[in-house]
Amino acid sequence: MADPAAEEQGYQAGELCCECGQFHLLPDNHLYNFQDEVDDELICHICLQPLLQPMDTPCGHTYCFKCLENFMQEYNFCPMDRKKLSFQQCHKSSLLVRNLLDKLVVSCPFKAECQQTMQRCELEAHLQNRCPGFKKYKSELQRKKNPISKGKEDPPVKVETNTPKEPEVPSAGSSLVAESSAAAVVSLGTAEPGLVNPAFEETEEDLPQRASLVAETSTIEIHREDPEEELGMRIVGGKDTPLGNIVVQEVLRDSLIAADGRIAPGDHILEVNGVNISSVTHCQAVSFLRHPGPILHLMVLQEKGFSNKTAQQDSTSATNREVIHVTLVKRDRSEPLGIKLIRKTDEAGIFILDLLEGGLAAKNGKLSRNDRVLSINGQDLRQGTPETAAQIIQTSESRVNFVVLRQPGVQLLDPGEDGSTSNNSSSSSNGGSPVHHRRRLDQNHYRRKSTYQKDLPQGYVTHEKTVAIKKEPKESLGITIGGGRDNKNKLPIYVTSVQPIGCLFRDGKIKRGDILLSINGIDLTHLNYYEAVSALKSNAASHSVVLKALEILASDSTDPSLDIKERGFSWSPLWITWLGLPSYLHCCQDIVLSKGNLESWGFSIVGGFEESKGNQPFFIKTIVPGTPAFRDRRLKCGDEIVAVNGVPAIGMSNSELIPMLKEQRNKVTLTVNRSLQQEASRN
Repeated sequence: MADPAAEEQGYQAGELCCECGQFHLLPDNHLYNFQDEVDDELICHICLQPLLQPMDTPCGHTYCFKCLENFMQEYNFCPMDRKKLSFQQCHKSSLLVRNLLDKLVVSCPFKAECQQTMQRCELEAHLQNRCPGFKKYKSELQRKKNPISKGKEDPPVKVETNTPKEPEVPSAGSSLVAESSAAAVVSLGTAEPGLVNPAFEETEEDLPQRASLVAETSTIEIHREDPEEELGMRIVGGKDTPLGNIVVQEVLRDSLIAADGRIAPGDHILEVNGVNISSVTHCQAVSFLRHPGPILHLMVLQEKGFSNKTAQQDSTSATNREVIHVTLVKRDRSEPLGIKLIRKTDEAGIFILDLLEGGLAAKNGKLSRNDRVLSINGQDLRQGTPETAAQIIQTSESRVNFVVLRQPGVQLLDPGEDGSTSNNSSSSSNGGSPVHHRRRLDQNHYRRKSTYQKDLPQGYVTHEKTVAIKKEPKESLGITIGGGRDNKNKLPIYVTSVQPIGCLFRDGKIKRGDILLSINGIDLTHLNYYEAVSALKSNAASHSVVLKALEILASDSTDPSLDIKERGFSWSPLWITWLGLPSYLHCCQDIVLSKGNLESWGFSIVGGFEESKGNQPFFIKTIVPGTPAFRDRRLKCGDEIVAVNGVPAIGMSNSELIPMLKEQRNKVTLTVNRSLQQEASRN
């Protein structure tokens, strides 16, 4: 590309672009001088240039946003394979792809005055703040616009942008979340079709406070003394589901992942031991994560929330801080730790105000005043409250794993910064009352209403079967079960194993994973686990048993190796299996979220009706730290949105549901259905 200064005289269409530093028409893409040859996988096959604002089509091709938008104004098919296509079916490419594109090395277009090279995402900031060539161009342009001031030296023109400064990467040993990390700032200033993201709507009032969503890719090493030890996290997603990516839904208490403290619900797992799993099926991802070994290398994408001045200041000062892992062991569940927690008015998060003399934490000696609590037992508290932290501690069995951030030499002085102290123990050193946490009211779980019913997703078939058995009164059925409506996920009763000593094994019709509907006419679908066990045992004493069960069949059968690694009673169906559960067996919950006028709801969704795929359920894909959905803590990645304010979501496209969510100014009621997913680490 020619030097802009040389082209200026012959260019009449408009001013030089302040983002790329080159001349182009406003509707066209930015132009860059790339230093190296760019991989063909990152090239748009419309403009034949490296992708800008990449958009994925349902048929698997990727184009620049503007290129595709202009093309679709004239045609209704994909430029590569000519399959029928509409712009609304396309969606923004994954953050991993956008990061790779942003990191492509370009040279400054003002070659005469500046020979610097940088990542593509850094060029705009370079032009606005550091490039002598661009400053010279702006000064000359200003003089041409104001001829009277010719001969006077114009001061440098300072151009304000809403592009946040790239956060510094902490040095080894002081990183907040990982051993090696690279921050990526995702600009959200342009609303693009296909971006199914009600969390990220911005208004002019929002921009000064929240201009971009900050995410970070991190490489994390998990060490296991026992190479087959379970990781203790649950995952959702996969390329065979609307979610696409593999997402952590839950970190189990007292697990290996919880003790490490760096992986949190909502994190996207990109690689396992160097293998890219961002585009594998759910079953394949489970298989990779279950692979035994003393060290597990995970690359994860973690969203940090919306950037603001405070967050940027915090990121630059993080290099002086140290991340510390502390485990406190309680003799019994009710033993207090002797810690006082507080919120600050000028900084997000929870801080240790005081350690009570003689308490468990004081005796341990590893926690200090003013430590910032990042997580407890694997639960992310970077945007949490003292009340939430206290509740986690009080419900912990024995081990309480803290991850804290420490800045040497800073101490809190008084317990009155904002009046929001929280004592997580049952006593207070200054005579204060213990904090009593309000239990949530009944979670309002109920059977999915007939108006919310949906057809089974493509690729799933259910088969109802009736098994009539004659048996000896003392002969066992020979099955173990899981689930139950007392389970936090409100699942139906399912078979976890068929033992070779029982009559059902001899009959051969009941299989592991079958949903038990009834026994001798007694409905099992509404019972909790213990009620179901009692019903099965009492009816097993009869000479004859009639058992009704439901088998869920998927056209893409799961990897048989997954079954081999299951052990005894720990088995449960994979998350993807529950997607084929008929609607009448779903248990729904109403979640009411509230927010301020300038806040977004804080979650993104995928799914909905597509012409090529038909009706797909809507799923929560992302929950952004620091937002109403995050603070409420009831929504989880992988939850299905059944209805919004009582209006069924079935049959809607994302272009219909997104506006409905955005129209709710301060309060919204989400009806959700949650499926239990298998632990990714079960061996």
